[in-house]
Amino acid sequence: MKLRKMIAVSLVVLLAMAVLAPVAVFADGADAAKTEGATISGKAIGSGIAIGLAAAGGAIAMGLASGKANEGIARQPEANGQIRSTLMLSLVFIETAIIYALLVVILVIFVL
Repeated sequence: MKLRKMIAVSLVVLLAMAVLAPVAVFADGADAAKTEGATISGKAIGSGIAIGLAAAGGAIAMGLASGKANEGIARQPEANGQIRSTLMLSLVFIETAIIYALLVVILVIFVL
């Protein structure tokens, strides 16, 4: 229970930092060169947080899915093939979500 509470608090802190970072970045709008440098650093910070959260979430999800699949195979060895194929399909979907996050981060860095 404490682990879930710590994870929830850290996610709230990270989200608060992600929300408040652009405010600090665009606070001084007088100098165009300063603003451009701040925009680039804001993109870098936001991209790092986004891909970090996506990778961490995907790793946790893959670990939980693999653990539950191993428990299911241990309980019902005769359903080994069906459990394994379902596990592989779910791992592919989780990895696809991480790759989409990577694509969004690349678009933010190079296009926006």
